[in-house]
Amino acid sequence: MNINLLDKITINPLIFYGKPVIRNTRYMVESIIEYMAGGDTIDDILIEFPDLERDDILACLAFAARTMQPKDIEIPAA
Repeated sequence: MNINLLDKITINPLIFYGKPVIRNTRYMVESIIEYMAGGDTIDDILIEFPDLERDDILACLAFAARTMQPKDIEIPAA
């Protein structure tokens, strides 16, 4: 995973109550992931929001993947 991409994701208590956003803007990571889950491609999102960059979208995906990694959680074997 490209750690530098994660630098594009910021958390500021003054923006959306501290939800992760792209570069201190009002673009929430959650919203971008929801667009992609709904079938939008990276190109679709870039057309809709021309002030975003491809790496911004990739940063959202990297952030989502990072949040899914286990952190000191023991998962019992099946």
